[in-house]
Amino acid sequence: MRQEKPKQVADVVAERIESLIMDSVLKPGQALPSERRLQEKLGVSRTALREGLKVLRVRGLVQTAQGKGSFVANLAAQPMPSPMMHLLGSQPRTIYDLLEVRALLEGESARLAAERGTRADFVLIERRYRELEDAGGKLMSPSAHARLDHAFHLAICEASHNPILVHTLSSLTDLMLSSVYVSVKNLYHRPVQKQTLDKQHALLFRAVTGRKPVAARKAAQQHIASVLAELRDIEHEEERLVRATLRLDGWE
Repeated sequence: MRQEKPKQVADVVAERIESLIMDSVLKPGQALPSERRLQEKLGVSRTALREGLKVLRVRGLVQTAQGKGSFVANLAAQPMPSPMMHLLGSQPRTIYDLLEVRALLEGESARLAAERGTRADFVLIERRYRELEDAGGKLMSPSAHARLDHAFHLAICEASHNPILVHTLSSLTDLMLSSVYVSVKNLYHRPVQKQTLDKQHALLFRAVTGRKPVAARKAAQQHIASVLAELRDIEHEEERLVRATLRLDGWE
């Protein structure tokens, strides 16, 4: 039976940094800590650290810019969007499909976050929640508000400590943002709907940070289902207005 070769120190260093990337402690585009800080955190020599970073660069996980240091690579980067991603992003009717996917993924990520989230995770979730809450009283563009809304939901997903789930949602960021943007643009200027959304976000926040997995999943799914229903109502209302206008103009 062949004996496994002992791991080199550089490979061990690379694996430990890979774990930080997998757990979203280090995120795509984020600068790595200084060499001195990494040495202290990992308990390795400068030479071993540099060799480990070289391994990560070869694997495409880390990039180095002259004079700027090392960064986590954009793992989901593609030269151009796939035809399917373009199609999904260009067809307004897919917004409902996106919301159905969000209900599935975010419901489960909320449940896992309530079960697995650490105190540090909950601090970050609260920070994103307070930013979203504070935005309610400010004049802000729908796109800026949508990013705050999305950041709150993403913080909950990251607290699930399921890297596949986090990667799946992150790879769909543009599409997810489009669904949040549509809900913000169409619902936030309507007092009743905005009040409902604010209550749902508060309920989700309390359920996750209160470590209530079942309630967290239910809150996330009900929130998305409510948005979907409201958008469908708005669409039907607009269709009725168009038909009424056509009748008024003598088209029917």
